[in-house]
Amino acid sequence: MPLAAQETPPAEPSPDAANDAAADASSGVDESVAGEENLIRSHGVSTFGDLALPADFEHLPYVNPDAPKGGEIAQSIPNSTGFDNYNPFTFRGRGAALSSIMLESTLTGTADEIGAAYCLLCSTLEYPESRDWVIFNLRPEAAFSDGTPLTAHDVLFSYEQLRDKGLSSFRVVIAQQVMKAEVLDDHRIKFYFTPDYPRRDVIQSVGSLPVFSRDDFSDNERDLEQPMQEPFIGSGPYVFDRADVNKMVSYKRNPDYWGADLPINRGRFNFDRIRYEYFADYDAAFEAFKAGEYTFRHEVSSIIWATRYDFPALDRGWAVKETFPDGTIASGQAWVLNLRRPDFQDIRVREAIGLMFNFEWSNQALFYGLYSRVDSFWDNSELAATGTPSPEELALLEPVAGDLPDGILTDEAVTSPESGERQLDRPNLRRAAELLNEAGWTTGNDGMRRNSEGRVLKLEILNDSQTFDRVINPFVENLRALGIDARNTRVDNAEYENRARSHDFDIISDHLGQDPIPGAGLQQYFGSANVGDVFNVMGLANPAIDALIRNVEAAESNDELTFATRALDRALRSLRFWVPQWYNANRLVAYYDMYEHPETLPPYALGELDFWWFNQEKYDALKAEGALR
Repeated sequence: MPLAAQETPPAEPSPDAANDAAADASSGVDESVAGEENLIRSHGVSTFGDLALPADFEHLPYVNPDAPKGGEIAQSIPNSTGFDNYNPFTFRGRGAALSSIMLESTLTGTADEIGAAYCLLCSTLEYPESRDWVIFNLRPEAAFSDGTPLTAHDVLFSYEQLRDKGLSSFRVVIAQQVMKAEVLDDHRIKFYFTPDYPRRDVIQSVGSLPVFSRDDFSDNERDLEQPMQEPFIGSGPYVFDRADVNKMVSYKRNPDYWGADLPINRGRFNFDRIRYEYFADYDAAFEAFKAGEYTFRHEVSSIIWATRYDFPALDRGWAVKETFPDGTIASGQAWVLNLRRPDFQDIRVREAIGLMFNFEWSNQALFYGLYSRVDSFWDNSELAATGTPSPEELALLEPVAGDLPDGILTDEAVTSPESGERQLDRPNLRRAAELLNEAGWTTGNDGMRRNSEGRVLKLEILNDSQTFDRVINPFVENLRALGIDARNTRVDNAEYENRARSHDFDIISDHLGQDPIPGAGLQQYFGSANVGDVFNVMGLANPAIDALIRNVEAAESNDELTFATRALDRALRSLRFWVPQWYNANRLVAYYDMYEHPETLPPYALGELDFWWFNQEKYDALKAEGALR
């Protein structure tokens, strides 16, 4: 689902005992395991190299294992018309925030390690060096919140649900990766991977699937393709608490959570409640934060951050304002052109449109210099293409160069155009005019661009955010100066979602930033097989991109992955289907001074819902002074 435009997106046996038990359990159960050479049994799996944590780790290195439990953390969802159901796995209707929070997966990642996945619902996994299959040995103590045991039958059921009824792009990926899955016994399930499909991420892929309760679906006659009015029953640390439809949703910590004392979970999931409040716009949400209606805010508006954090709660020390470094790949926020529209299939038209957004002026006049320009789908990482292609990139690009723009083998990677201090940059205007003339869109007596049929070139920027008007309107003015009949069409969140899902737009804002270890998800965003899916926002269908995605998926070493990703990044950028916006290499947050966090945060997550905790004494003091509602 495209995101709304924003200025910035029980007691546990010892590991050795668990390993021994898993090894014993494997004897005589599956002949392919017993006869397999070089069988690997482990507490996790890594894409490249070894796992950072040993089998006997006591807790994650960045958490406070003694963090107290208690309290509530409340955040906001601004610029929204709310929610109408509790199923985030369908695009029919609007799912509530965190409506999958109660679902766990067999494996889980960490916030300080890329490409690693550790056992959560499983105690161990086993697989051959070829990674042709994997067996997950599930923890016998794993249970759903209603007290029923979580078994391999639930894992198989969940896989089949997602394969058959998941989002269309998701089904394509699963079908390509997995040949079959079978239950070996109540606590062991085996996945066989499709021959010739790249093996690098397949174990992590199936291990990351959410696990539903099979009984929950049977009793409630759930349909994963349809909106659901009852929240899921899951095995996770939180369960549904209460909701006021379209206004608020809350989740509470399960005091009987089966996995509370697992090493992977110690020091985590510390709040008794997590609450989300819905607001019609950013201003209303900010005013509610100032009044203490919710307590933790991610700031995405530069003007609010720079000019409006001078309210009494902050002045009196009740609230704090902090900046944290963000080590994740940038969000890839951009306006994305709909290539399904005939007028935007000409790359010269797309380039001309991109020339009319003046980031430099916007950053100084509107954003207080807080942002950097997006250039790459992997900004803020070594995977971003730079300069001219390396020999390794050329080897991948040469076979597909015929389906990419001229210069892909010789020119530097496409970067966002630079503009001057004035809102309308004259050199860029002249260059854009030349491009449109070449593409057959010439200026008439009224100054509008028309083609040979006399039809005016139009561009409707679909927008569901009042606060985004101040950014879009200058862009529209520049486009109109070029002769494009551009307009800022503001709609409510529901209409925005409906039009985005049905591809009824010229250009919308979205987030296209990719993973640090990219894999099958690339097909969802950029693959031809998913041109009709909502994740492939621009409707990209290009055989060169498909081939370059396969190279990324097939990379077997970190170096191979890096060069393959840079080649793909370079090719995607050359197609100019987006108008890159901006990102901030820092996280801007404000919160009422009753929350604490480890002194050193991990590089890849802020983790306020994960490993921060509540200070009861500070809360009591704030409450006594009237800081909170």
